[in-house]
Amino acid sequence: MRCRRLLDALAISATLFAAACVTTPPARPSLGIAIARDSATPFTRAVARGTRSWTGAPGPRYWQQTARYRLEATLDPSHARLTGRGTVWYVNRSPDTLRALVLELYQNIHALDTPKNEPMPLTGGIRLARVAAQGVELHELPPSDTAADPPGYVVDGTVGRIALPRPLLPGDSAELRFEWSFRIPAKGSPRMGQDGVVFFLGYWYPQVAVYDDVDGWHTDPYVGTGEFYMDYADYDVAITAPDGWLVAATGELDDPDSVLSPAVRARLADARRTGAIVHVVSSGERRAGRSTVRGEHHRITWRFRARGVRDFAFAASRGYVWDATTASVGDRDGDGRPDTVMIHSLYRPGTWGWKRSASYVKQSIEFLSTLLWPYPYPHMTAAEGLVSGGMEYPMITLVGGRLSPRVLYDVTVHEVGHMWFPMQVGSDETRFGWQDEGLASYDEALAVRAYLGTDEEREQQSEYLRSAGHAREEPLLRHADAYLSRDAYTTASYDKPATVLRALRGVLGDSLFLRAYREYGRRWSGRHPRPEDFFHTFEDISGRDLSWFWNEWFLQTWTLDQAISSIRDVGDSTEIVIENRGRAVMPVLLAIARPGSAVEHVTLPVDVWLHGATRHALLVRHLERGTRVTIDPDRLFPDVNRGNGRARR
Repeated sequence: MRCRRLLDALAISATLFAAACVTTPPARPSLGIAIARDSATPFTRAVARGTRSWTGAPGPRYWQQTARYRLEATLDPSHARLTGRGTVWYVNRSPDTLRALVLELYQNIHALDTPKNEPMPLTGGIRLARVAAQGVELHELPPSDTAADPPGYVVDGTVGRIALPRPLLPGDSAELRFEWSFRIPAKGSPRMGQDGVVFFLGYWYPQVAVYDDVDGWHTDPYVGTGEFYMDYADYDVAITAPDGWLVAATGELDDPDSVLSPAVRARLADARRTGAIVHVVSSGERRAGRSTVRGEHHRITWRFRARGVRDFAFAASRGYVWDATTASVGDRDGDGRPDTVMIHSLYRPGTWGWKRSASYVKQSIEFLSTLLWPYPYPHMTAAEGLVSGGMEYPMITLVGGRLSPRVLYDVTVHEVGHMWFPMQVGSDETRFGWQDEGLASYDEALAVRAYLGTDEEREQQSEYLRSAGHAREEPLLRHADAYLSRDAYTTASYDKPATVLRALRGVLGDSLFLRAYREYGRRWSGRHPRPEDFFHTFEDISGRDLSWFWNEWFLQTWTLDQAISSIRDVGDSTEIVIENRGRAVMPVLLAIARPGSAVEHVTLPVDVWLHGATRHALLVRHLERGTRVTIDPDRLFPDVNRGNGRARR
């Protein structure tokens, strides 16, 4: 979700989940910390079991759960209601016998008595009309502290629990059946909702929670700030909506002939064939018989299929126009020819800047496919409305309406960036918001520079430095719902991690950083990486011990302040005394600009500081008068006081 700049206007009440916080170590050991090698940590136990490794790659015994969802949804816009039913086949790939399954019931955040740390429209939440497991009809049970419940299900806010009629053995599967309904929340819900014209449905169905190799069941409630952690699954989804309404969704449309008019299908074919931006549905065609077929009883059913995705969302509206084009993503199937994907943009006519949306999505997909690896899905869709920023789901993103062209591009490329992190690289957004938001923000800044020529990396660094060293700053390795303020969460999840990745690029160099970054994605695409996997991958690929870096930038809130203390002649040389005045340490990147000469660059390695030194005298060839000496002239590192890092001889 794209929050920077846009979330400042939201009124947030802080909720602290202290048990979920990472305790900050009191001091830096002389050579940093060994991330997660304490034998008591769940990650270390996972390494011992062979599911994780100290190299950052999945272990030889790595496993994860999977499922297949067959869902049917009926949208009733006049009453703002969704009615659904579905079957889930859940496969237990773990070595454990499961006697219960945990459900995510995210819609219950809109119930009055559900804890939340953001303002939410109230709807009453989800109503489960039917729950069945392993062929047995189940009834709701009262909350219980025992795991030995009789077969049935328990609902506790946004988390549900099914006590299975029979234990689910390793390698076995269980069939679950649900029927449910809910009132669709009005605009103001942070990640979905409706305004009477646009309906965007996220977290709209019961979903089996993640059971992973490190922590087992993830039962963190959805309370608003922290986003989602989801397993990969296959989806077959049927969505019934009024005819004349356009529906866009995760996955491929299964039978276009049954829902789209011949003219619309022909224009889509033109967009695919030519790569031009084609106006598929114009303002005057937003009705049955022109945009869609005419349906029996004025309703039609759209059918979508998606394979190996972590979620399914859809947009529906009677007010959308539709633009389409294609994007080149490189040779993703190895046949020696470039591959293309469809690009769709659906928006209300006259919405400021949205005529550029299709080109923005196209550029985002093409840039990120080159920077990272080829986009793997059949399409990327941007749908307008409802939110102040944006929210990502597989193959589709919701983006706020009236945004300036610059902000519209920023939000678009950020949300498209989420198609890599966390849609492909499936990190736990609830516990580690930086692991998807920070990476998407880093990629966003590179795209903005390439497309608009604007230095957004510098902007992100400045945003981080506004809070660096102040009490309102909190560590990156903190549960997303444990931050004491929205500002602290935004800094730690967006601006600081993007800034830190830029700094890591400065430490490793562009080429080595990019190789490690891509390798992290390759290793964990379609899997569930932890922060330790990210850290260890960079150490493995770079061949360096970076524990000092992870310690000071992820576990601590230390600040960097590199200063030039003095410059004096020593014999026929010149001594430059450099001080490390902050608690954080970094290499010193020194630029020496002699009058009439090319700039000399000297790097002082980080090792001089790691044993506790705070001053270092550097001898260089004699400096003539008028020589300028600057620490980190490219501002790769987030120094809190750049004024003391410049001197003139």
